[in-house]
Amino acid sequence: MPASEQLKTLVDQMPAPDKRDMFNTDIDKEKIEAAIAEIWKGGKDNVLGLVDLLVEPGQGDDVKPHYALHALALHVCKLEDKEPRQVFAQTLASQLGGDRPKGVQAYLCQELGTAGGKEAVEALGKLLTDDELCDPAARALTAIREGAAEQFRAALPKAEGKCRLTIVQNLGVLCDEKALDALKQAADDADRDTRIAALWGLGNIGDPGSVALLIKAADAEPGWERIQNTKACLVLAEKLVAAGKQTEAARIYKHLRDTRTDRSEKYVRDLAEKALAGAR
Repeated sequence: MPASEQLKTLVDQMPAPDKRDMFNTDIDKEKIEAAIAEIWKGGKDNVLGLVDLLVEPGQGDDVKPHYALHALALHVCKLEDKEPRQVFAQTLASQLGGDRPKGVQAYLCQELGTAGGKEAVEALGKLLTDDELCDPAARALTAIREGAAEQFRAALPKAEGKCRLTIVQNLGVLCDEKALDALKQAADDADRDTRIAALWGLGNIGDPGSVALLIKAADAEPGWERIQNTKACLVLAEKLVAAGKQTEAARIYKHLRDTRTDRSEKYVRDLAEKALAGAR
């Protein structure tokens, strides 16, 4: 709904950046906090009003509404009552996936990363196959965490290109064990970066069943993929040691010790030898 005149007056009290696009250090914090508290009294209507004041980047000056919406996100997170935060997040989530400019929706995703919870993950998940919004939606989901992995798993079969890569990366970040089969499949993807991300994810999850797969991948021809897959092996080995699976970890370290014979990979051999010595 269009912003009311009262809301616009309150938003106008937000600080404005100087000619360097920086905010002065003498901001009247009490004045700002009072204005934000007053904005929140309008609840959902004022949240929607703030969203209406946002414009596509480069299409107008909306610095103050941006400031107000972020300050409001912080405000509701500080309240002892959890309901205001939930209402705020639900309201922002309701504005995703529609006709609002993609730049505005990307900013709403950012604020959901600040104040969102499980009530926002479904709306964010629907953006994971959108080339322009996949990345901000993914960042918000990984910040929320609760319920995020399910959204990534559901979107993966439908995702292509950079969206697929982003989803694979974040399944690894979330250490989602339910995605092991999907990540193993992605480890054979036609796209190099997706393969690398999938292998790193398997390593970060610490899956002992992926030892052979990662060792094989780490023996790629010299180059970027070999370097990155070797890193994934080392990540997996560290996770296995931490989980008490020394035998599986030793298999990785011994392989790297015995196969990294070129001078350029001496650092890997040395690291593997040191790890094995420590295990003994």
